[in-house]
Amino acid sequence: MACRAAISLPSLCLARTLKPSASASGRISSGSAPPSKPYRPLRHLLLAPSRFRFLPPSFSHFRPSSRACPASPVAAMSSSSSYQKELAAAKKAASLAARLCQTVQKAILKSDVHSKADKSPVTVADYGSQAIVSLVLNKELPSESFSLVAEEDSADLQKDDAQETLERITALVNDTLSSEYNTVVSDKDVLAAIDSGKSEGGPHGRHWVLDPIDGTKGFLRGDQYAIALALLDEGKVVLGVLACPNLPLTSIANVDAHYSENQIGCLLYATTGEGAYLQSLNDSSTVKINVSTVDNPADASFFESYEAAHSLHDLSKAIAEKLGVQAPPVRIDSQAKYGALARGDGAIYLRFPHKGYREKIWDHAAGSIVVTEAGGIATDAAGNHLDFSKGRHLDLDTGIIVTNKKLMPALLNAVQESIKAQSASHL
Repeated sequence: MACRAAISLPSLCLARTLKPSASASGRISSGSAPPSKPYRPLRHLLLAPSRFRFLPPSFSHFRPSSRACPASPVAAMSSSSSYQKELAAAKKAASLAARLCQTVQKAILKSDVHSKADKSPVTVADYGSQAIVSLVLNKELPSESFSLVAEEDSADLQKDDAQETLERITALVNDTLSSEYNTVVSDKDVLAAIDSGKSEGGPHGRHWVLDPIDGTKGFLRGDQYAIALALLDEGKVVLGVLACPNLPLTSIANVDAHYSENQIGCLLYATTGEGAYLQSLNDSSTVKINVSTVDNPADASFFESYEAAHSLHDLSKAIAEKLGVQAPPVRIDSQAKYGALARGDGAIYLRFPHKGYREKIWDHAAGSIVVTEAGGIATDAAGNHLDFSKGRHLDLDTGIIVTNKKLMPALLNAVQESIKAQSASHL
């Protein structure tokens, strides 16, 4: 992502005495044609007088605090879980990164930057989120060798004209961390934290996998985005956390619903063999989640990408028609789709990128384990399980399909027949 030094935002440093909260809510408007407003947050929540106070950067009064993001051990999960400390660290890291992103998104929407060509605000949030996750994981798991496969690196931030951007990122990172840690990080620390994400991953050892902001266009619009963090162990995804600040705590499939500020913001997570869970980003109440039990395609609803540039909507439509799906697609950004499907908001997720696009592992690792631990299945278009052991990219056959075990045979057949028909029509 290109970095710009000038950021046309109000100061992005928050008062440390106030806790950020979920910043948006929304409504889905779905249809077979690309909708103009598939998930539009309620402006009265986004722009209402908030609990935030914008102050100039100041680093002189850091102190530990008990107001933590949800990162305590998971009571609902078995005490025998071999990844409990990693899960606790991942939840804390993703929740703090979400807090930073909420701060930036609120400032973007107040200043209407999201309607301009300048994308520097999301640059600040992307880098800040990645730095937060790296710093927190290293702090919480100090004895572990650390490998992070992530989207960003600091090359643009080290250019001469990027100093102002770097200073803003460092200010945000320090302010966010001050709620949990009595420490101050420097610009150099932030650059090093971002660059810790250069790992190539692979089939051996442990590797954290991060998308610091999955769904950047949704982030800029005030719609859905996610901080997606997973852990690979010997090439297998064993842990996943999705922090979705704008995802309603109740079903996103209710197109007529309106949500108050305290009904927005989800943390979804799973570890291998332990099930999938959901809690609010603002408290620690935990519920176990499961995918939909729908077994009749006519009763199913399906998710796909908001942006037609990200997935072939015409192919998804053909598959839905072949299956006999009656409901129009629900189009939202990011791995929030995985989270919504994992708790039963819909039954199918279809993603078919344009020819030549290579899927990155950080776009699917966390979401895939949340879905599978909730009882679902995630495969490529040929029915092969997703393989995250090949490095930074997924080696896929055509696309990704996600559903429950009852619908998978019919869905897989419809996918393969539709792909063949589309290929034949292009001859």
